[in-house]
Amino acid sequence: MKEITPEHVREPGLLVLDIAAADEDTALAAVTTLSLLWNVSRVTPAWHVPGQPGVRARLHAHLGHVGPPHD
Repeated sequence: MKEITPEHVREPGLLVLDIAAADEDTALAAVTTLSLLWNVSRVTPAWHVPGQPGVRARLHAHLGHVGPPHD
């Protein structure tokens, strides 16, 4: 996994989110839900950390770019 660099968080409102989930489908569902709130990147391919349960994934978000309204 690449390190988070200053470029990733170069201005207020930029986020790097690391997600831990039971499986890839759950990680994708989390990204889909977050995309309703913020402008988010595609999720990275999920990876497994040896000795830890579940999978990990990373996405980037910009709080200044709000997603579509939702109920």
